[in-house]
Formats: sequence, structure tokens, C-alpha cells
Amino acid sequence: MIYGSNQSPASAQSATASSSEAAASDRSMKSKVQTSFRQNASSIGRWGRSTTNPVTIPGSTASGTSDTYGYTLTGSPSPPHSPPINMPPPIPPRPVIRQSSFTKIGYMINTAVNGTKKQFSSSSSSSSNSGNGETSWCFSQIKGALDDDVTEADIISCVEFNHDGELLATGDKGGRVVIFQRDPASKAASPRRGEYNVYSTFQSHEPEFDYLKSLEIEEKINKIRWLKRKNQSHFLLSTNDKTIKLWKVSERDKRVEGYNTREDNGSIRDPASINALRVPSIKPMDLMVEASPRRIFANAHTYHINSISVNSDQETYLSADDLRINLWHLEITDQSFNIVDIKPANMEELTEVITAAEFHPTECNVFVYSSSKGTIRLCDMRSSALCDRHAKLFEEPEDVDITNKSFFREIISSISDVKLSNSGRYMISRDYLSIKVWDLHMETKPIETYPVHEYLRTKLCSLYENDCIFDKFECCWNGNDSAIMTGSYNNFFRIFDRNTNKDVTLEASRDIIKPKTVLKPRKVCTGGKRKKDEISVDCLAFNKRILHTAWHPLENIIAVAATNNLFIFQDKF
Repeated sequence: MIYGSNQSPASAQSATASSSEAAASDRSMKSKVQTSFRQNASSIGRWGRSTTNPVTIPGSTASGTSDTYGYTLTGSPSPPHSPPINMPPPIPPRPVIRQSSFTKIGYMINTAVNGTKKQFSSSSSSSSNSGNGETSWCFSQIKGALDDDVTEADIISCVEFNHDGELLATGDKGGRVVIFQRDPASKAASPRRGEYNVYSTFQSHEPEFDYLKSLEIEEKINKIRWLKRKNQSHFLLSTNDKTIKLWKVSERDKRVEGYNTREDNGSIRDPASINALRVPSIKPMDLMVEASPRRIFANAHTYHINSISVNSDQETYLSADDLRINLWHLEITDQSFNIVDIKPANMEELTEVITAAEFHPTECNVFVYSSSKGTIRLCDMRSSALCDRHAKLFEEPEDVDITNKSFFREIISSISDVKLSNSGRYMISRDYLSIKVWDLHMETKPIETYPVHEYLRTKLCSLYENDCIFDKFECCWNGNDSAIMTGSYNNFFRIFDRNTNKDVTLEASRDIIKPKTVLKPRKVCTGGKRKKDEISVDCLAFNKRILHTAWHPLENIIAVAATNNLFIFQDKF
């Protein structure tokens, strides 16, 4: 019985039931309102938010509450099917990729600084092989004999421009170094032409024999690296498998005459015949270019040298063989410092070898080296004297798809060359089938991947039998890091433009050795009906390969080594 009321017990019970039903209805309505509010507040299509981020739901009080994204929600919950109070007006729904805030922020920063990153897949590459690049290339010159009978010693083994592009050096398997100089007339012409003339030729290395190991040491030039010019002379480093030499290349256009103690031919004069004092004089003479070895760095590598790289301080350089990397000073020949040593105590436990190494272009304490396992390690010499522990490890995630794994996976993933960009922000690595661009700030995966000759994936078995699968292709940047170049088979070479997302396949052929001839893009047919300008993958000449390429540091002039010939191309006149 309810005291203080005129209602009967039955009426009181009825009122109590009505009150309970009203309260339950209110709670149900409030639950619906909050559910609708949650749906509106976390709607990713309408508000652009991720459902994984918490959103604070305000109560029915008037006190304001701030949600995760900084919106201020005030007052009681909004009615069902209406946006929350003080929220931005709804926008048309659009597809949104769900991603974490860190991924989103990183993508925004990379987009703002470097533009949208490009990822080339095999399918897109096959459809764009015939596309023209942004630059049209034409033939400029060819160096070397055009005979079909080529001796082993004449095969070019390295190509390198100097820092201003005025000189171009090549090394061959015969131990010779040939230096070409830019023709002043072609440089001053309008439009400018990329023509080079022979400047100097000298024998850098001779064949040797290691009596302790009963091992022949080939005279083949593995690498050439230029030093920055400090005076009238030029300096370069050249190496074969064991010995590195520093060469000075200088000019002489005057000679001294009138010595007192010797004749002009160099013979010593009889002191008894000297009866007067002569004043030597300087006479002009025909220009003569001299190459003389200034330093010889030997006996420091047990295994074959595959890389040399000059430091940005221009005082030190590194040399790398299969298992070790040494640091040298250009003025000290009898001492070097071992900075990387991956040789295991038991050689049976050896799982990888060093394939290439290079200094950072601006940071004198940083260098990178690649391995046969497909990894690239960045080391900082400030951390320790022996850089066995890397600062960064660049490695592409392993494909979890078992169907893509094959017997040749480890062989084709071996990196044959690595080059840091001129800006020092990026680097490229070349494996057998592709070339990858890495950001030094991101180790997890490359930012760009360009298939070079993906059509050879079905030919790996035959390539393994003829040892072509072990060919070491080099790669290079252009002057402003907007394009990269590398070689392929059938005297093909590939150029990838990073700005326009275009790539082109060109051929260094003797059929186009006519000045100003524009190179036509080539395309390889993998099956089906072959078009007129296409070549079948079964018709490729695997004995004709472009392993060594170089790009002028300031202009669109490229040098391509094809067996014993050096092709020079430039952008269209």
C-alpha cells in the first residue's frame, strides 16, 4: 500500500508497472541513440576515420568531451540517423584504404617530399617494354674494331666517366686502360654533341703468378674509379684481382733544352768537354699525355677484388673481395685496415660472399656492401673499428608463396651491383632479373622494382646450363637521380625513367652506326604471334650481353660496352 496517495492497491500496482515499462522504454531508446551515435561517429565513409581508433561517446550532460581526432562533442546525444552535434557536414562516400596512422603519416611525408612512389609489376613492365621513354636516344660514336673475330684481351671489362664527364675511361681483359676525352668542338657545337677522342692508352696490369698458391693472376681490369681533380693532372684507381694501382695522367707540351751535364738525348756529357756554362731554356713541343703509376697497393687481399670505391674525403678508399673489405689511405701503400670480415672459422659454414661495396657520396663514415644472399648492409665506421655489425640491413621480404620458390631462387636473388644515388638518399641494386631502388630511410622493402628481363624466368634451366645465370650486370644513375640504366642480353640495355614511369629497351647494334640515327625501342615476344618489330625470346643471343654501362654526370650521354666495342649515345639532336 502506498501511503499518501488516494490510489487503490490495484491502481498503484498498475502505475508501478507503467513506470517500469516507461523506464525500460527510455533505456532502450537511449541504447538505440548511443548505437546510432557510435555508427555516425565512427563511420569511415562519412568522416574518414578508422574504426580501430577509439571515439569517446559523450553522456547526456552538458559538459563537453573531446574525441580522439580533436572534435568537441557537446550536449546530449544526437537523434537517431542524424550527425553528431558540432561535427563537420557529411561528404559523399568514397573508397578509403584502411591503414594505421603511422603508415598514413609516412605515406603523406614521402608523397610531399618525393612524389608518389612507383611500383612496377611484371605485367605492367611487359606492356610498357615498347613504350618510348621521355628522352629519345640517338647514336653518336662507336669505339673499337668492327671485326667479328674478337680476341679475349680486347673485351671491355669496365667503363667509368670522371666527375665532370670530360674524360671516359675503359678497362679490358688485356690489362689496358683507354681514356677518351670530350671533343671541344662537339661540346661547343649547337646543339651540343657527345663525341670523344682517344686521350691516352697505357698498360695498367700485367699477368702474374702466385708461386705460393700456384695461382695465375689475370691482368683483367675489374674496376676503374676516378679521383676528383685537384690540379692540372688527373688521377684514377685501377685494379685487377689482387693489385690496385693509383695512376697519374698528365700533359706535357714543353721540353727543357741546354743542360750542362747531359745532352738533349739524355746521355751524360764528358765533364772534360764542358768549357762553358749554359742556361737551360724551355721549348714548345707536341702535346704528349703521360700515365705514370704513383702508388701500388698489393698483398692485402686473399680473394679476388670485386669493388673499389673512393671516399668523399678524397683521402681514403675501400677495396672489397669475396669475404673482406679493406680501408686504404691513398698515401700509404704498405698498410690497410680490415673493416669487414665475414670469413667463418670453418669454411664449410660459409653461406654468402660479398659481391659489391661502395662509399656514401657525402658521408665519409658510411658505406654499403651487398651479398650473394640478396641483402645490403649499411655500416657506420664511427660505431666500431670492425664493422661486422651493420647499422641497417636492406632485405626484401621473402615470398611466402611456395609456388614462386624454385631451385634457382638463391642464384637469381644474388646482388651483382649496388650504387648509391648522387644525392645520397637512395641506392639501386641489381640482381639477375630486376633492378630495385631503395630508400636509405626504409629497410623493409624497396620503394621501386623494375623487371629487366622477366621473360627469362622460364629459361632459367638453360641459362644455368650455359652459366649465363651467373653473369654480373652493373647498373648506374643519371646525373639527377631521375633515371637508371642497366644491361641485358642480345646487346639490349634498359633505361627506366622514375619521373614518368616509362621504360625503354634499346639495342647497341652495329647496324645503326650512322651519326644521328635515332634508336628504335625493342620488344621481346614471349609467345603467340610475333609482330614485325619484335624479337622472340628464343632468338636472343646470350653471348652478346651488356654488362657495363656508364652515364655522364651532367648530360644525357651514355656509354655502353658491348664485347670489344664502346657505344656512345646521347639524347636526340
